[in-house]
Amino acid sequence: MLTPNPVRAGLPAKASSRPRHQHHGSTPEALAKILEDDTNLAVWNRQLPVHIADFGSLLLSLNEPLAEALSLDMQSDEAEPNLHGLASGFSDLEGYEGFIADVSWLVSAFACLLGAQRIGLRLRVLDKAMCPRFHVDHVPVRLITTYAGIGSEWLKEGTMERRQLGKADAEPRDDSLIQQIASGDVALLKGEKWHGNEGFGLIHRSPHLGPRERRLILTLDWLS
Repeated sequence: MLTPNPVRAGLPAKASSRPRHQHHGSTPEALAKILEDDTNLAVWNRQLPVHIADFGSLLLSLNEPLAEALSLDMQSDEAEPNLHGLASGFSDLEGYEGFIADVSWLVSAFACLLGAQRIGLRLRVLDKAMCPRFHVDHVPVRLITTYAGIGSEWLKEGTMERRQLGKADAEPRDDSLIQQIASGDVALLKGEKWHGNEGFGLIHRSPHLGPRERRLILTLDWLS
C-alpha cells in the first residue's frame, strides 16, 4: 500500500511556473510522484495478471454494454471498499473475483495516497472515443486504467498550445508527438483543481477506436 498523504491537494501551494514533468515507474510507488509540485502525470507501468487480462478480453468479446458508477465512502470502518454489485452481470466469467480484488486495491491505494474520504468510481465499456479532443480535467486528480483495449493518449508540455485546446485543427498531426498509456498501466493525471497546478493540468484525450475496437476502462475521482 502507498504511504498516506496529508491531503496535499487540499492545502494551499505556492504558484509555480516551473515546467511540469511526467513520471513512469515499474512499481506502485511510482504513483506517489503525483504529489510533487512539478509533476502532472504519474504512471505505474504494470503487466496485468493473466487471469485479469483474460477477464477483460472475455468481457469485451461478449459485446455487451457496461456503464456503472459508484460513490464510495472511505470513512467507513470496513477494511475494504464496498464494491458489491460492481459489474455483477459478468460475475460468472472466469477471473471476475480477481478483477474485483484489483479494483478494490486501486481504490484503497488511491484513498490512502490522497487522504480521500469519498471517491467516485466509473467502470465502462467504450466503443468510441468519449473525449476525442485533447483537453484538461477540471478535477484535482484522476486515476485512469484500461483493463482491455488501447489506453488513453496524452501530450508533453509544449506540444500543443493550451489556448487551442478543443480545436481539431490545432491538434498535433504527427503521431510521434502523441504519447500513450499502455493497457494495464495505472495513471494518475493531475487536473486544474489541484492547488498550484492551475494552468498545468495534463493534456490528454480518449484514443480513436476502429469499427470493432472496444475498451474496458476504470476511472477514480477524488470527490472529497
